[in-house]
Amino acid sequence: MSVEIPENMEEVAMKIARAGVHGQHLNEDQVIKQSVLDIMQAFMDEALEGHYDDVSWDDNNLKVTDIMGKEVGIVKPTEKTFVDDFKKNADDLVERLEAEASQIVGGR
Repeated sequence: MSVEIPENMEEVAMKIARAGVHGQHLNEDQVIKQSVLDIMQAFMDEALEGHYDDVSWDDNNLKVTDIMGKEVGIVKPTEKTFVDDFKKNADDLVERLEAEASQIVGGR
């Protein structure tokens, strides 16, 4: 995973602090939401050995579409939102996203 993608609450706090030094204001939920999206995209890219599918937000779910724009997977949070999942246990969420990406790719 990239150093720029926070994978736990400590890394989220560090990203917010770094942005603050440069005059940017980031809020915790924004950083977490972007991190969840980026983590899932990274796992999809890794599983496909390149960027072929796109991950995007569909309300509180992550939607995966293939290169033709066809939906190939939906990932739902276990709590109300992925932000809640991340705050509750970021390590479990990262592992689950990796497994979901593998399942989506393997299901074709």
